[in-house]
Amino acid sequence: MDVKQAVPRHRTAIARPDLSKPIALALADGVITESSSLFDYGCGRGDDVARLRALGYEAYGWDPGHRPTAEIRSADVVNLGYVVNVIEDPAERVEALRTAWALAGKALVVAARPGWEARTVAGKRHGDGILTTRGTFQKFFTQEALQTWIKSELRADCVAAAPGIFYVFRDESHAQSLLATRIRRRSAPVRQPKKRQALYDAHREVMDEIHGFVADRGRLPDLWELNGSADRLAAASSLSIKQAVAILRQVIGAEEWDHDLGVARERAQQDLLVYLALAAFTKRPKASHLPRDIALDIKALFGSYSAACNRADQLLHSVADQSAVNAACGQSKVGKLTPEALYVHQSASQQISPLLRVYEGCARVLIGSVAESNIIKLSRTGPKVSYLSYPTFDRDPHPALATSLRADLRRLDVKHIDFRESMNPPILHRKETFVADDYPQRETFARLTRQEERAGLLEASSSIGTQEGWRTRLDSSGYRLQGHKLVPNSPAQIE
Repeated sequence: MDVKQAVPRHRTAIARPDLSKPIALALADGVITESSSLFDYGCGRGDDVARLRALGYEAYGWDPGHRPTAEIRSADVVNLGYVVNVIEDPAERVEALRTAWALAGKALVVAARPGWEARTVAGKRHGDGILTTRGTFQKFFTQEALQTWIKSELRADCVAAAPGIFYVFRDESHAQSLLATRIRRRSAPVRQPKKRQALYDAHREVMDEIHGFVADRGRLPDLWELNGSADRLAAASSLSIKQAVAILRQVIGAEEWDHDLGVARERAQQDLLVYLALAAFTKRPKASHLPRDIALDIKALFGSYSAACNRADQLLHSVADQSAVNAACGQSKVGKLTPEALYVHQSASQQISPLLRVYEGCARVLIGSVAESNIIKLSRTGPKVSYLSYPTFDRDPHPALATSLRADLRRLDVKHIDFRESMNPPILHRKETFVADDYPQRETFARLTRQEERAGLLEASSSIGTQEGWRTRLDSSGYRLQGHKLVPNSPAQIE
C-alpha cells in the first residue's frame, strides 16, 4: 500500500477504547490463542497491538500511514481489519488481501464495512465506493459479496465470523473444529456420587474429569483427550479408562449413569448431525481431514462417517421444505409461536429441534455470529431468519427493539434495520414465552404477564405492539409499571 496518494487513507484510522470487533471475535472463537503470534496488517494507530501485548499476547503491526517503518512479518494469525474497504484501487485492494494471506501461517481475519453502513456516510460516488466529505474512501460490501471476493481471490474457503468479518484457515481441520464448537451444547451438570469407593476417593480429580467428558461428548475419552490425567491414573493405580468408568458407574448408580449416558449420547448425536449438515455449505471435509476428536465422536456415536453424513443429508433436505420448517416451529417446546414465526431467546437456541437448529445455522453460515442480538426469529412462511437486539430485555418489562438483521436464505441477502432513533419502536410482551424454563428471571416475567392478563391489557394485541400503543393502553386503563410489577394509578383499582 502506497502512502503517497490522492485519497488520504491514514485519516480512516480511529482511536478505539477497546479491542476492535474482529480481534475480539478471533479471541472469543479461539482463533487467536496465548500460544499464537498475531500480525496486524494495516494496524492504524496500533491500539489492538498495544492491548494484546498488555494482555500477554505476541502481537506486531504495520501501517502505511502510522507505522510505515515497522517490519512486515509473518505470524500464525494475520488481521486485515477494515483495510480493504479504504483502498479505492480494486487491484491494490486485491494485492493487500493476497499479501496478508501470504503472511498468515494458520489463519487470516478479514473485516470490511457491511453494506447497510453506507446509509450513514455522506459523500459522492467514487469508483466502486464513496468518497466521503472528509476526503476518505469507503467501499461497502454485502456479506455475500465479501465472502465471494475473498474466496475467489485467495482460492480458499472462508468462514463467516460475524457481519462483515470472515476467517480463512490454512488447515481445514481448524475451520471444522471452530464450526463444531459453535454447534456443541454445554453438557448438563453431572451427578454427584451416592456411594463411597476407595479408588474413586483416591483419584477423584481424574475421575471427575472423565465423568465430565462422558457427559459432554456421550462417549469415553481417548488417552490424549484428558491432558495426561489418564496416564496419572494408570501410574498410580494401574486402572484403565474403562475400569475408571466402571467405578464411576458404581458410585453414581448404574441406573442413573446409564440414563445420563443415554441423554449425553443423544445430545452429542444431534450436535454432530447439525454440524455435518451445515458443513455441507462449505464443502464437507473428507474423513481424513476431520479433527481427531470429531472423528472419534462420529465413530463412537454413528459407527462410520458415511452413516453420519447420510443422516445429516436427510436433515438438511428437510430444512429445504418450508412446510417441514413450519411444522417444526409449531411443535417446538421452547419459544413464542405466532402465525408468521417462532421467536426464541438466544439462550434457548440450542434447545430447539435439530431441524430448526440447522435452519438457523444456515443463516449463521451466511452472517456469522450476531453478538448484540438476543432474540432469533425463525420465519414460518419463507426461508428467512432474523436476529433481533433488545438490549434491555432483562431489566425492562417491555423492551424496545434496537436493531434487526435479517438473512434471506433464498436470495442470500442480509437486511439491517436500526430502530434506535425511532420514536415508536416495536416492543415485547409475554417475555417468559421466549425463554426456556430454566431462565433465571422466567417466573418474574410470567408473574407480570399474569397481572397484565387479569387487567385486560393484553387483549387486542395488534394495537400494543409498539411503544406508543402500549403507553396508550396503560394510560387509558389506569395502570403503570414499577419494574416487573403492574401498579394501579388509583387505590380503587385493585387486582
